[in-house]
Amino acid sequence: MQVLAAGTILRLVMAALVPLTNDEAYYWEWSRRLAAGYFDHPPAVAWLVALGTNSTLGVRLGAVAASFFAGIALLRTARRLGGDDAALWASLMFACTPLAAAGYVLATPDAPLFCALAWTVHAVVEALEASAGSRGALRWWIVAGVAIGVAMLSKYTAVLVPAAIALSCGLYAPLRARFREPGPYVAVLIASLVLAPNLWWNATHEWTSFAFQLGHGLGEPKKTGFAAMFNRELNLFGGQAGLTSPILFILLVGAVARALRQRGDAVLRLLATASVFIILFFVWSATRKNVEANWPASAWLPAIILLSVEASHGRQVAWLRRGLWLGVALVALVYADAALLLAPRFGLRPGRDPVSQAYGWDAVAAGVAEAVRSAQVPARGEPLPRHVWVAADRYQDAAQLGWALRNAGTDTLGVFSTNLGGRPNQYDLWLGFRQRAMRGDVLVLVLDESTDEPAPIVTLAPYFSRIDEGPPVARTAHGLLLGRQRAWLLRDWRGGWPGHSTPSIPESR
Repeated sequence: MQVLAAGTILRLVMAALVPLTNDEAYYWEWSRRLAAGYFDHPPAVAWLVALGTNSTLGVRLGAVAASFFAGIALLRTARRLGGDDAALWASLMFACTPLAAAGYVLATPDAPLFCALAWTVHAVVEALEASAGSRGALRWWIVAGVAIGVAMLSKYTAVLVPAAIALSCGLYAPLRARFREPGPYVAVLIASLVLAPNLWWNATHEWTSFAFQLGHGLGEPKKTGFAAMFNRELNLFGGQAGLTSPILFILLVGAVARALRQRGDAVLRLLATASVFIILFFVWSATRKNVEANWPASAWLPAIILLSVEASHGRQVAWLRRGLWLGVALVALVYADAALLLAPRFGLRPGRDPVSQAYGWDAVAAGVAEAVRSAQVPARGEPLPRHVWVAADRYQDAAQLGWALRNAGTDTLGVFSTNLGGRPNQYDLWLGFRQRAMRGDVLVLVLDESTDEPAPIVTLAPYFSRIDEGPPVARTAHGLLLGRQRAWLLRDWRGGWPGHSTPSIPESR
């Protein structure tokens, strides 16, 4: 428990120090418009962020708390199967993997997912260790149902875990009797009830979230052929080795393989089956699309339990210690990069570094605030704008601007994403400029600096009487230039929008 507490304190420190990433700012925007579903994901991450405050630590506080409770579930499961020594090894692995450096700090859907799946695994193990059909078993099946429902409110891929549990109960003879008790069916019913609000939201939004996730993970690949597929598989396994650290990755895979081969303990085989089932799904997914490293990360929760049980029996201890020390070194490197921006110093372009993209938005917000003040003073002969609106063309930039402007006095109307050049996203489902503005309004549009006239400006020019080019604003941090943005003033909206002939609300009088 001391290891878990120490790891949590360190995560709280990092959560307060490092600016919000693009995705976190995006989920913070979700939390200001709570709903039962969103374009990209189910709603759990937005609900979790909404529990905090409008500070960097406040946004991440729920995620860090979720990781703490995930660790408790992991420790309890390891102790149930291997005693106190197994619980100690599980806590060390939970704290000393690179996955802990980001996945247990950032306010992303992985935070509630890991917590809910850790408790799912614990509840199922407790139910299977209890007498079949007993009240104790039923209570744990109920807990499992709630946890599975919360997991699926975090990410839809959480369905792989109950699927693997059902598969294991069918494959392994000692577990087949569980199909004759009410517990598993009660768990399915409860999980369905927990998920029901999101199902309703999807049904009333043309199944948008499901469609996006299916296309995101299993849609048509950009590159076809064996070489491209092989490269995606290499990226998948390289990502997993990076998340867990190379030595621990090999040890975890070995522990899963040995648990599958042994015939004595059906519960251990169930944990191994769950881990393999998740990995195999993403191996198949990688035949079509690139698999991001964090997608299969939940596979390592049962694997950590299996390896901790082995270590409690004196097996793999020497290599496990080496793996933990390597993990500590990698975690320290990840934290140092997040705090000091090491990656750009060693040649990685800031545009390709998620950490670099989080820095420097206060300067952009100051430039936008100045542009808004300028827009509120009309040129001679122009009408006084009723409203001055702020937008970016990418949802990531819009979210970061919304976060940076939250205390600058210019956020009362919100920040739009025009989405003229990027993929569809949640901003498409909210009321945008076309729905909320009135004729004569001004749009301050923040775009990347470029030598040519930006495509969004060319696209929007017919709908405004005049466009002024504001000064460029540099995003910098730790002495590094991370990017350049420019605020464009699109004055006196005439009505209409690309793809629409008229505004969707009456013009101002």
